[in-house]
Amino acid sequence: MKKYSKIIVLAAILVVLNVLANSFYKRFDLTNDKRYTLSDTTKNILNPMDETITVNVYLEGDFPSEFKRLQTETRQHLEELKAINKNVRFRFIDPLDKAEELMEAGLQPSRLSTQEAGNVSETIIFPWATVSYKNKVENISLLATQTTTTQEQQLQSSIQNLEYAFADALHKVSSEKKQTIAVIKGNGELDDIYVASFLRKLGQYYRLASFTLDSVERNPQQTLELLNRYDLSIIAKPTQRFSEKEKFTLDQYITNGGKSLWLVDNIVAEMDSLMDTGETLAYNRDLNITDLLFSYGVRLNYDVIKDMYSSTIRLAAGNVGDQTQFQDFLWQYHPVINSKNEHPITTNIEAVNLKFASSIDTLKNGINKTVLLQSSPLSKPQGTPKIIALEEISKKPIPTDYNNGNKILGVLLEGQFNSAYANRVQPFKSDLYKSKSEQNKMILISDGDIIANQIHQGQPLELGLDKWTNQQYGNKTFLLNAVNYLLDDSGLIELRSKTIDLQFLDKQKVIANRTKWQLINVLAPVLLLGLFGFIFSFLRKRRYS
Repeated sequence: MKKYSKIIVLAAILVVLNVLANSFYKRFDLTNDKRYTLSDTTKNILNPMDETITVNVYLEGDFPSEFKRLQTETRQHLEELKAINKNVRFRFIDPLDKAEELMEAGLQPSRLSTQEAGNVSETIIFPWATVSYKNKVENISLLATQTTTTQEQQLQSSIQNLEYAFADALHKVSSEKKQTIAVIKGNGELDDIYVASFLRKLGQYYRLASFTLDSVERNPQQTLELLNRYDLSIIAKPTQRFSEKEKFTLDQYITNGGKSLWLVDNIVAEMDSLMDTGETLAYNRDLNITDLLFSYGVRLNYDVIKDMYSSTIRLAAGNVGDQTQFQDFLWQYHPVINSKNEHPITTNIEAVNLKFASSIDTLKNGINKTVLLQSSPLSKPQGTPKIIALEEISKKPIPTDYNNGNKILGVLLEGQFNSAYANRVQPFKSDLYKSKSEQNKMILISDGDIIANQIHQGQPLELGLDKWTNQQYGNKTFLLNAVNYLLDDSGLIELRSKTIDLQFLDKQKVIANRTKWQLINVLAPVLLLGLFGFIFSFLRKRRYS
């Protein structure tokens, strides 16, 4: 009877432990990079969600062993989310049974090249997930689209992007858009089709509206009052001179707490005229905002940067039969910027591509200035006016001529901004006038085309995508981070810049030592088991002989 009671007690303990294990989920994160520790941002997004959150993950089935790691990491991340909010329901689905349905919903497959035993094969997978909440559905790409040199780097980027990808989707399906952004018009800014890609992305998080400064001539006080209702203004490549009333309106918007993102071309230099005639004149653009920016602590110079680290342009390079042959040439007036600072805006983003950018000087005036973008050490400013000709492509650059680099091309300003009209006659009277702002932020980029997407067959392409080379640059992520930071929506930036360090096997060594490790894995357990049996048998005979 005593024997059965012990069995019953043991069984009861096991049942209780299983119930507790199902009720309380806890994992201890012992990794150096804390990859399994959820941020406060994710918790703050997830905790208020009080209805069922359905997550479908299309990472089931037969796919490369390396991406089994992505499947495992995704499952573990969803378990962490479920531990915080019991409303999370997730399942892994084999996408092959519904491939057409997924593609119609915008979930495009990816082709992966895998190498096993020296043989290369190609596999198609659907690295996607969907999140559904209160009749809202958001697609999540689980495979990083960033330009990487190896598949391991792509996998690492994908895994370190998991928390941001899910937090971003949960944020979109659960939150209402509250903060507002004014896209300034009226001074020859970029047409809507050229900013469509970025504004479409921005519209997923904020409320957007066009705001034309033309009305300042008719009713300046009301125009300023209406503009002050917006949290942020974007000035995207103005080409026409600002009047004093328009400048004063923007100045007082800033001193009254409005954030601003200035994307300004200080010189006129366009690729269209260059392609038509083979050369173009780069000359100064008079926007009449030099004094405005000077009062905030920056100066846009009248020059154009040449950089040996640059993107390409496609030109005709001859004919084969009746077919024109095209070739990509490095074009030093389109610098490619890899930011090396540790600021959240620029951490973990792809290189940013600029076009005909000018240098920026910073002035001492008590404003905190953080350089976000700068040219490479092998770059130099060219004074304007200047003839820019396509024939420069054929000239081999001399590195010693490019010794005046690291010119500032983008800067973040933070502090209390002085009004440019503090000691001047005001263009119009306003009850909202302030000579100095409270703590505020603005960003100045010396290139308006940083926000401009390319056009293909009359449709806007994704911002940062070069339609000729299919190269993806980090313009969209950089600008999104900039807006998030200016509007104090910094939680998602921190997730986007999260870094983890995965350890991968050396494939070359694996292939070279394949047979040795197979023998070790097969024979070692058998030998150890035989050795254990021999020792056990020997000790038993010795004890009982």
